[in-house]
Amino acid sequence: MQLTVVIPVYNSERTIGPLVERLQACMTDYSFEVILVNDGSWDNSESEGQAIANRYNNVRFLSLRRNFGEFNAVLCGLNHARGAYSVIIDDDFQNPPESILTLLATARQGDYDVVYSRYAHKQHHWFRNLGSWLVNTLTTYSLGKPRQLYLSSFKLIRQEVVYEICKYKGPYPYIDGLIFRVTHNIGSVEVPHQNRAEGRSNYTAKKLIALFLNVFIGYSLWPIRMFTALGICLLLIGLLAGLVWLSGNLLGTLEFSGWGVVSWAILMATGLLLSFLGILGEYLGKLFMAHSGLPPYVVKTEASRPGTSTENEA
Repeated sequence: MQLTVVIPVYNSERTIGPLVERLQACMTDYSFEVILVNDGSWDNSESEGQAIANRYNNVRFLSLRRNFGEFNAVLCGLNHARGAYSVIIDDDFQNPPESILTLLATARQGDYDVVYSRYAHKQHHWFRNLGSWLVNTLTTYSLGKPRQLYLSSFKLIRQEVVYEICKYKGPYPYIDGLIFRVTHNIGSVEVPHQNRAEGRSNYTAKKLIALFLNVFIGYSLWPIRMFTALGICLLLIGLLAGLVWLSGNLLGTLEFSGWGVVSWAILMATGLLLSFLGILGEYLGKLFMAHSGLPPYVVKTEASRPGTSTENEA
């Protein structure tokens, strides 16, 4: 199996049929499968998905019991993927299915683990573009993402990386965060971006806030360390201010005032509290990351001399 195409489906009864037809037409030279994951749609997406799976022998359909979210649906699809590469594509035709071949060619040419798509002209709503910019800016600092790399939902992932991603068993998956836990061998390629074929985007302010908090809290210790650094800075400023006031008072060039003492005490107390909370947060953060499925290492290749056993011998 060369390729698996994972499509999260949400209220897309009119588009998933034509999308699968386009995939069958443009990928006749490849061995591929399509995995449709219905994320609790309230329209007829479930019955339409079942009909499509009965029509094609390389299409599988999975239906979740309720709406879990796009990343959860994608993770479900990846857990059932069998292809050497897996492509994640939305069900709204904003990414032409033919562009999958561009991602695949780029991955093979550059030997990339992951290839993201990028767009010369995005056709998203301005609110969606704002949310993408905020999340991409946050991931630059929290995940160590290259600044110029755009984290699009349309991407290709090598099977070995998919295997590592699927080790995550928590309820709040963030696919891009899981990717950066495994590899930095990532490329990008420009592809067309079109208007939605049907309906409107499901990207809401509530989902943006949930995603922002998930990335901010769930995939990095950066927030804890930021507040720890702030507490240490406040503590150092308080100590320096105390030394200045004390030396000035001893030399008779500066007198203590009531508001000055209160300000100094608040500054010192705030610095101490933030520092202690930051240190405590480091312990809790390490414990959280240890139980979040973060692998201690990921082997890319393994080789040994012919005839050499890699197992322990008695």
